Amino acid sequence: MDRPSESAPLLIACALGIERLALRRGERGAGTVTVLRTGMGPVAAEAAVTRALADPALRDAAVLATGFCAGLAPGMHPGDLVVAEETRDPRGTTRCVGTERLVEELVRAVPGRTVHTGPLTGSDHVVRGHERSDLLATGAIAVDMESAATLHSAGRTGVRPVAAVRVVVDAPEHELVRIGTLRGGISAFRVLRSVLPAFVEWHRSLLLPRR
Repeated sequence: MDRPSESAPLLIACALGIERLALRRGERGAGTVTVLRTGMGPVAAEAAVTRALADPALRDAAVLATGFCAGLAPGMHPGDLVVAEETRDPRGTTRCVGTERLVEELVRAVPGRTVHTGPLTGSDHVVRGHERSDLLATGAIAVDMESAATLHSAGRTGVRPVAAVRVVVDAPEHELVRIGTLRGGISAFRVLRSVLPAFVEWHRSLLLPRR
């Protein structure tokens, strides 16, 4: 994949207002970064990202999907981070770029938090109960409703670097009823509030010339 030009912006997509609120803390001084709230679900994410990338100012943007997710693997905890190696949905698989660099920067930005890497699968509804084990059996380590649609849309509109980073808010042993009312939701919010500098460094690494 070609590297973006030196002036290429970064589009960060999230679904919820609470996710946008968390990311806003790090947005000041982040340079050519746009944080887009897409709305919930794959249909809303696809429409919002496609519309955003039609703007000439974002035509060459790298795209990163973020927000909360449900962890699928035993031993995951709220506040853990998931760096997708690829995203999956019924339309296929999108490979992510620069995952190792993202892991390095997240470990630096949020010390003490566990970072998991692996496939991130998409769903059109909140996953509960036996669905977790069914998705885990496919090899996925986490699930959310927007990342796969976001990256699929980004790839469909042009060749660009894409990535997905999610914060676990709900896990097999820690099911969450309402975001923000339980300890797990608060923990995930605090982590998401700290990750934007890592995204910026990932983006900067894409702009560096190959050695």
